[in-house]
Amino acid sequence: MDLKAVFCVAVLAASARAAPSPYPGGHAESYVAISHIAPAPIHAAPVPVHAPPVYYRPAPVLVHEPVAHPKYAYKYGVEDAHTGDYKDAKEERDGGVVKGEYSLLQPDGTKRTVHYTADPHNGFNAIVSYSGHAIHPPVAPPPKYVALAPAPAHPGPGPGPYGPYGPYGYH
Repeated sequence: MDLKAVFCVAVLAASARAAPSPYPGGHAESYVAISHIAPAPIHAAPVPVHAPPVYYRPAPVLVHEPVAHPKYAYKYGVEDAHTGDYKDAKEERDGGVVKGEYSLLQPDGTKRTVHYTADPHNGFNAIVSYSGHAIHPPVAPPPKYVALAPAPAHPGPGPGPYGPYGPYGYH
């Protein structure tokens, strides 16, 4: 056992012995018995040490897989009179060249159409065009306002901009 632990237990035992008895008419005693027993030595036969087998990862086999020529085409459209969602798109690809267009009906009633192309040499290019006439709802006249009384020239009777009672108007 550690010497500090032995000392702490001895101090606790001495203080318990010196303290007055909590039991009327009698003594309550306690004691601590400390014994230090050394652990028995362990004698074990030496274990032979063998190095683990070394495994080598085989070199990766590089296989050239054929790459298919990318070619596709698609087209879709939405015409929803309930929500007012009108749009369509189409695109086609042949190798590294992509061509397509999409259009949508804007909130003002005009149709926006975007024609685009993309290829490795020129990059992405888009041309945006608008068709139709914008329809704007009529603007309502502003509401009639009641004329208010002019503001007083001086905000209050006391010193400062808020009067004698501060900015909240009470004391």
